[in-house]
Amino acid sequence: MNGASRLALSFALAVAAGCAPPEDDPGIGAGRPAPELLHPQEVHLADLRQLTFGGENAEAYFAWNGTKLIYQSDPGGRSCDQIFVMDLVTGRSRMVSTGQGRTTCGYFFPDGRILYASTHLASPECPPPPDYSRGYVWKLYPEYEIFAAHADGSGLVRLTDNPGYDAEATVSTDGSRIVFTSMRDGDLDLYTMRPDGSDLRRLTHELGYDGGAFFSPDGTRIVWRASRPRSPEEEASYRALLAEHAIRPMNLEIFVANSDGTEPRQVTDNGQANFAPCFFPDGQRIIFASNMADPGGRNFDLWMVRDDGTELEQVTFDPSFDGFPVFSPDGRYLVFSSNRGARRPGETNLFLARWVDRPRGGPDFARAVAVAGRTP
Repeated sequence: MNGASRLALSFALAVAAGCAPPEDDPGIGAGRPAPELLHPQEVHLADLRQLTFGGENAEAYFAWNGTKLIYQSDPGGRSCDQIFVMDLVTGRSRMVSTGQGRTTCGYFFPDGRILYASTHLASPECPPPPDYSRGYVWKLYPEYEIFAAHADGSGLVRLTDNPGYDAEATVSTDGSRIVFTSMRDGDLDLYTMRPDGSDLRRLTHELGYDGGAFFSPDGTRIVWRASRPRSPEEEASYRALLAEHAIRPMNLEIFVANSDGTEPRQVTDNGQANFAPCFFPDGQRIIFASNMADPGGRNFDLWMVRDDGTELEQVTFDPSFDGFPVFSPDGRYLVFSSNRGARRPGETNLFLARWVDRPRGGPDFARAVAVAGRTP
């Protein structure tokens, strides 16, 4: 599980198959209906289904035909995630990574192949966890490299070969470019490459962490999370942690830019931990996770905002953790990770909901923003 996953689970801990599918879509058989876990204020979600039951499951992404999910999971308590694929028709899951080392950020190519980062070449063992003696940090394992494989995990091909961190990779809708985060030039920046690892291009150049990037549906833009040290003290702290292959992710904002990195623009500006941004199917709105509504900074919810920073709206209201939201290719469904209904502290499961795109200004919207403590 990558840094964002560990951040969410750490904060959540600090506060603490095969059923009938929904009537509107007889093709989905995975998981089970969970209407009791849906809050009245969550007016954009309907037909909630729980897809996993136990362990730590996060960062689920749809196949381009909408029938499968790729995600990372630690079902056996190894403390190291592996990559799994779930069939949304049958509900069956299978591991598609090697079962060695630590993996993160699985994703599908449009042709059905898979992409993920792994440390298994350095060692088959799980790498040591971060040192939290100086507070909460994300560990940036330099052993991470990015790999592609067939849909079943066979035919593994290494795409990066760099002594620093390479991870957080996603693919454009036409399959022509991979965007990822790398420390190859001394800072954590975004890069793109072709599906075979060639034609490397650097997209970001400002000091600070840039990561978790996604392409817009038309492939012309990217959205990502970033930190920007704002004082000499913050810069010194950032550089010191970076030298130890770590960052402290307490201030992350959402940015957008053209897919070649030009015309970058900041979307959020709340000084909190905003992460896991993803475009709506319309390419003009962004859904993301944030702790901005919690004065203590521990609880994360899903939020939506226009790409110019306007029309901010809270989407989920569970008192635990909601994160990693991603739309299905047709825009009908949203998959996300949550601690809701957890049987044990820190348990994180995958949930699928039908998206309800209610217009702003109606009674349901007014109720949502009233609960969020904000005005439209």
